[in-house]
Amino acid sequence: MLIALIIIIPVFLITLSVFIRKVRVLCLINALGYLILLAACVLLLKDFLAKGSPSINLWGWIYIDALSIFFLLTTAVVSFAASVYSIGYIRHEVAEQKISVRKTGAYIQLFNLFCFTMLIVPLLNNLALVWIAIEMTTLISAFLVGFYNVKESIEAAWKYIIICSVGITFALLGIIFFYYTSSKDAGIKSLEWASMLSGSGMFNPKIVKLALIFILVGYGTKAGLAPMHNWLPDAHSQALSPISALLSGVLLKISLYAILRFVMLANLSVGYAYSAKFFVLFGLFSILIAGAFILVQKDLKRLLAYSSVENIGLISLGLGFGAFGGIFAGLFHAFNHAVTKALMFFCAGNAVSAYRSNNMNKMQGMIKLMPFTGIAMFLGFFALIGMPPFSIFVSKLLILIAAFGSKHYFLAAFMLIFIAFAFAGLLYHISRVVLGKAPQGVPAWKEPLSSKIALLFLGIFILGLGLRIPQEFLSLLSSCEQLILGK
Repeated sequence: MLIALIIIIPVFLITLSVFIRKVRVLCLINALGYLILLAACVLLLKDFLAKGSPSINLWGWIYIDALSIFFLLTTAVVSFAASVYSIGYIRHEVAEQKISVRKTGAYIQLFNLFCFTMLIVPLLNNLALVWIAIEMTTLISAFLVGFYNVKESIEAAWKYIIICSVGITFALLGIIFFYYTSSKDAGIKSLEWASMLSGSGMFNPKIVKLALIFILVGYGTKAGLAPMHNWLPDAHSQALSPISALLSGVLLKISLYAILRFVMLANLSVGYAYSAKFFVLFGLFSILIAGAFILVQKDLKRLLAYSSVENIGLISLGLGFGAFGGIFAGLFHAFNHAVTKALMFFCAGNAVSAYRSNNMNKMQGMIKLMPFTGIAMFLGFFALIGMPPFSIFVSKLLILIAAFGSKHYFLAAFMLIFIAFAFAGLLYHISRVVLGKAPQGVPAWKEPLSSKIALLFLGIFILGLGLRIPQEFLSLLSSCEQLILGK
């Protein structure tokens, strides 16, 4: 029942948007729908843990385990926050005549299609269907990246489609190689993940190693891992702010989910250590690239996009430190980054609306012109760089502990150096935006109530998980770690 509800709600909201024309009513119903969806995900988690975390296989095409529920929960939290934030954001865009009332219905439909494709990825058992769903996220979100239909947004959308489509083609080759060894060596002529996992110990190690490289490069492109990250800064800077939050907070993690499924298939034939080497390599390169580019940014949303590259690199490093608590830390960081980066993109959306520009040189003195957003952005900045008592501090610390536990002392030092670079860049830029001298002629801007609610909602997770991690969430993360390691 709960699984059906999660699938049906976005479809129902899409249908409803055809008949409702009032912007406020449409956005309110949309937010209510995602509140119900979030409640369904929480109830599914409780029911799952109460039954001892068993895997669920329904009709051969739905498969749910701890990893599925973790990514469902992450998607539901950020999607609900984005739907609430959209209430005031879209009304403002209509009032400013940036989009028409008629186009509001298209936004709601695309928003729900985008969320629907991300929600079904963790539910699907068939790896070909997972590939199709992830490709659909690209095609649907491209319309949202180019939603304003101006030169810059259209160019960003095309770049996004081309780069991610090339990446997803590599992922398809990886799936073909996995299927080849599955059918030839294990006699499993199916792309059902559960069936393939049962015979994965008989896979040809040489083919699995080659297939995994294609998977990591292919889905890693969509996950924003450097050097395949080039689409990300342009897409984030041009997308509507609620969509930027979904792209950074959820889409990158959903692509990571697909990688982890194939890593689990590869474990019995080549061992987790083989995947861990690539996680470390891509993680280090992502942190290096992001640290350099953060320092020279002028566009606020591009700055946050490069911060996402840095954090996906940290998640990858955590996964690379594997059995020493790194997987637990990496997944915990994935959730923390999702909620923190969503908050920062909401603040950026408010700033762009008030200053009518993405250029940080033109948007200073935020705390004077819009105090609530200014305070939220400053606190969000401290959370993003990993200061206590915020949740990212805990996950970054756990990743460092895993690095030392696995005796990767050089990697830990490298990680700290480039985190310091990112810290310096973010401190310089965000402090000017929030505390700098407000430009003349820019009036004070009152944030919509929905924006404040969305920021407070995300703030509960950012601060709450930094002070105490609920036992249910700990159990979920531990179960995910055990699954990924094949224990």
